[in-house]
Amino acid sequence: MNNMWGSMAQYSEIYWPWPIAIYLFLAGLSAGAMMVAIIQRWRGVEDGCFKAGAFLAPVMISIGLALLVFDLGKPLDFYWILLKYNFTSVMSIGVALLLVYTPLAFVYAAYAFKDYALLSVFKGLLDSISKLGLLKIVEILLFVLAIGVGVYTGFLLSAVGKIALWNNSVLPILFLVSGFSSGVAASVLCAIWFFEVDKHSVAKLLKLDLFAILLEIVLIGILFAVVSSNGGENFIKHALVTTNTLAIMFWVGVVGAGLVLPILIDLTALKNHAYKPGIIVLNTFLVLVGVVLLRCYIVYAGQVFMGV
Repeated sequence: MNNMWGSMAQYSEIYWPWPIAIYLFLAGLSAGAMMVAIIQRWRGVEDGCFKAGAFLAPVMISIGLALLVFDLGKPLDFYWILLKYNFTSVMSIGVALLLVYTPLAFVYAAYAFKDYALLSVFKGLLDSISKLGLLKIVEILLFVLAIGVGVYTGFLLSAVGKIALWNNSVLPILFLVSGFSSGVAASVLCAIWFFEVDKHSVAKLLKLDLFAILLEIVLIGILFAVVSSNGGENFIKHALVTTNTLAIMFWVGVVGAGLVLPILIDLTALKNHAYKPGIIVLNTFLVLVGVVLLRCYIVYAGQVFMGV
């Protein structure tokens, strides 16, 4: 599928289609979920949010990588990128990063679920790793790697010099922050559905998410200001001001549903850290919708309006 749905096909050829946007979303979510899991354990709270984050991190990055491999074509030849590194290439650096991050994420997930029957055979080994202090080292390494993965999703696009929306230093930071936001939302959502949650822990995580959303709004503003100052006034006009599909996606999906509504919900229905599972599910779902639409918008708008 090379073109976006609806009227976007009339504008230009889409070389990086929706699977790339979903991969960027899943990689950022994985990084955010890993940070959530580690933050929870550092706080001494190995609750449902900790387990959800530890579970989501390796699963989401694995699904995202599978999607990326098949979209790039020749999936059976993908192993060559693991053997031939070019450290001047953002793709190669990202592969090296993920080659360390992904297996360690599975190890951390095994620790989180060591008391479950399927992993009970490894419980002694995992407890020994924890007692020896090696778990703390793994967590520090994983936290740094998770930040690297979150930033890398933005650098993967910013390495394309011809596209003004991508080629700037703000995008990697924006993707890191929005990825963390999606990681918090997904961890809380998954925890409420499948695990026992600590109400105070959920409240603290939602406060972190609110801060991330506010920072995201600031970064989006800076992003478009940088694009405009670099001669992208026409891009801003076409991608934001007109009533095309992408502009509607941005204002209604990204800004309205993904940013403004979660803030309003947090300040009203969830005021004073009220634990209302139904409202929290809605809130976290909206955050996830906003983040995935932000990825889609940036991937498509950068290509569709690259010549304006």
